[in-house]
Amino acid sequence: MRRAFRSPRGFMRGRMTTQTRHNTLYGLIFVSPWLLGLLVFVIYPILASVFFSFTDYSIIKPPAWIGLENYRYLFVEDKLFLVSLSNTLYYAAIFVPLGTVVCVGLALILNMKVKGMAFYRMVFYLPSIVPAIAGSMLWLWLLNPQYGLANELLRLLHLPRLGWLSDPRWAKPSLILMSLWGVGGGIVIFLAGLQDIPEHLYEAAELDGASSFRKLIHVTLPMLTPSIFFSLVMDLIGAFQYFTAAYVVSGGSGGPMDSTLFYALLLYRNAFSYFKMGRASAMAWILFLIVFVLTYLLFRSSDRWVYYGGAER
Repeated sequence: MRRAFRSPRGFMRGRMTTQTRHNTLYGLIFVSPWLLGLLVFVIYPILASVFFSFTDYSIIKPPAWIGLENYRYLFVEDKLFLVSLSNTLYYAAIFVPLGTVVCVGLALILNMKVKGMAFYRMVFYLPSIVPAIAGSMLWLWLLNPQYGLANELLRLLHLPRLGWLSDPRWAKPSLILMSLWGVGGGIVIFLAGLQDIPEHLYEAAELDGASSFRKLIHVTLPMLTPSIFFSLVMDLIGAFQYFTAAYVVSGGSGGPMDSTLFYALLLYRNAFSYFKMGRASAMAWILFLIVFVLTYLLFRSSDRWVYYGGAER
């Protein structure tokens, strides 16, 4: 009987195929803990929340299918839902653009070549690493209407005292002020963007006789648009998830007069105070759709104003 002849090329191909299978198997083994965590702690909760949003579920009793009733109730009967959505939109509409302007302005100042600038950068970044609860407690003291430092400063300036967090008219502006205090992370992003702008662009602008203001408008800001776009997207997503400070300053009640009842706070109350998991799940998916649509619109608009160096427009 003649033995089948196997060419060296075929032999090597067989070895490579076996080695590839072994590598794939080992890779799956090593990545399996992460995959298991992804399935158990991410994918399953997402799918479960979709199902629960169509049910009457309160943890104590098994979920009962009610179709779109949770969504109908939120939009038609639940007045607090619209209040919380309005408060969140107010916060996002003011904080997102204002926070971006403040970050860009401070980054421009901190980008100056001045002795000791590293210290000032540290000072402005420090609030962003303070835990949210600790920072909120600090601001509760600063904005206390009776003995807070803010009203003491107003008194020294012979200005009327403000109710701050205890006044429905000033509660949301106070929370926006608190958020602006912690924009150090955004400043770092814009500082990195400023230092990435090629110097020859400024030199060319100077040769054309451009003033400092014109260099800012025609060189700095256009080259900074990728960082501005990233900041807008992240701040928008964060604004609709605003929770910790509102919970701390109001004790979870959303007061005074529901002026700090943000969307995430009402969602939390439905889930963990009233144990209405089905309604809370419906709120979560409504929030996802709102953020998705707004983020999509931002991405669609980015082609018109975001400049990536070297990219064709």
